[in-house]
Amino acid sequence: MSNEETTNDDVENVDNTEAKDVEVEINDDPAALLEDARNKADEHWNELLRAKADMENLRRRQARDLENAHKRALDKFVGELLPIYDSMELGLNAAKADGASIEAVSEGLEMTIKIFLSSINKFGLEEVNPSEGEDFNPEHHQAIAMQPAEGVESNKVLSVAQKGFQFNGRLLRPAMVLVSQ
Repeated sequence: MSNEETTNDDVENVDNTEAKDVEVEINDDPAALLEDARNKADEHWNELLRAKADMENLRRRQARDLENAHKRALDKFVGELLPIYDSMELGLNAAKADGASIEAVSEGLEMTIKIFLSSINKFGLEEVNPSEGEDFNPEHHQAIAMQPAEGVESNKVLSVAQKGFQFNGRLLRPAMVLVSQ
């Protein structure tokens, strides 16, 4: 006999011995084995149901938390806008009052704008308001016209027609500017 034949015969003998041992265990008490398998299956089924319930509860809790976060974020924003509304209402009443002066109304509007800018800055909204003589920046400015100007280098901001705004570093609206040629 060769080594190969001996090895194959040994493996077959071992397999047969293990199979006989398994048969002996099964033949010993199949009802007990069946009951044990059913208990394990029930246990795993219960674990699965608990895991599914936990996942569903987690999903519901996260959805509720997200909804509450959105509501609270808007509450804070609206709370910041209320003083602006109050200031505008006071300005309107002052303009309608007898003996109203344009200076007082103008001063009230300036204060309202300051309150507004202060409030929106808290939420990440910033003005893009280039000063006269500043370099034209195409990433933040939009040229509405180019005009020759004596004593001014080219590509400098001459005036701002409309301020721009950035929200958390992202440009929402470029500043509309008149640029030197």
